[in-house]
Amino acid sequence: MSDGFEAEKSKASQWFRTLRDEIVASFEGLEDSHKGDGAVGRFEVTETKRTSDDGSDAGGGLMSVMRGGRVFEKVGVNVSTVYGQLGDAAQKAMAARGVPGMAEDPRFWASGISLVAHMQNPHAPAVHMNTRMFWTPHAWWFGGGSDLNPCIEYAEDTAHFHATQKAHLDPHGEDHYPKLKAWADEYFYIPHRNRARGVGGIFMDDYCTGDWAADFTLTQDIGKAFLPAYVPLVDKRRDTPWTDSDKDTQLIHRGLYAEYNLVYDRGTKFGLTTGHDANAVLMSLPPLAKWV
Repeated sequence: MSDGFEAEKSKASQWFRTLRDEIVASFEGLEDSHKGDGAVGRFEVTETKRTSDDGSDAGGGLMSVMRGGRVFEKVGVNVSTVYGQLGDAAQKAMAARGVPGMAEDPRFWASGISLVAHMQNPHAPAVHMNTRMFWTPHAWWFGGGSDLNPCIEYAEDTAHFHATQKAHLDPHGEDHYPKLKAWADEYFYIPHRNRARGVGGIFMDDYCTGDWAADFTLTQDIGKAFLPAYVPLVDKRRDTPWTDSDKDTQLIHRGLYAEYNLVYDRGTKFGLTTGHDANAVLMSLPPLAKWV
């Protein structure tokens, strides 16, 4: 695709990979420093490949999953860059969102990082984060954010998570944080349960002001906010004593997470409809959950 946007695509793709590497190192550091029982958790890294209908290369990425660690029961950090032509269903979905020209030229390019962490200790919050860039011949935009999903809520943890994100967004204009917080509250709501899946965070989609460099910097700062917003909470809660009742609360809460991702999450739907590796797309699902 020689469209004059190759430099921007390359910068975005490289940034998502850099952020992935920083997060993987930080999470393995939490495993190293934890004094609990069991083996220290490490990420298993698998290269993912995507092919077009005609068998040609259509991109791929890295799926990094840690299972059964001392701190993390399951955490996945995926990064990918995919491209090709959107199928009919995806074209219609894009057109419905206002993307022009999809029927005439259905080419696309997308790159991003996606992370979900499910914790051993029920007092340590689960979390989700992703940032991404999407391009078509007629449009480009960024999206993503992060949201906290504790099964046992601590008001001071929620306050820290939000304050850290606000501090990273305020240099871009003090209207950004309240707008992206409200967006997250709406997006991560589970209508059939009449509740949010967690305590919120920040989120944006189809974000394009026309200034690519400014929008990319905002997206980078959303990514840079993640580790300082989240890691101190894990460090604080990973040694908290917990009971069988606490674990039961965690498993039931994870059911909400699974329901949301399978029924509503736009990224899950996009990944499955565009033929990306199903294991990578469904990496976000918890290892164990419970419905009552």
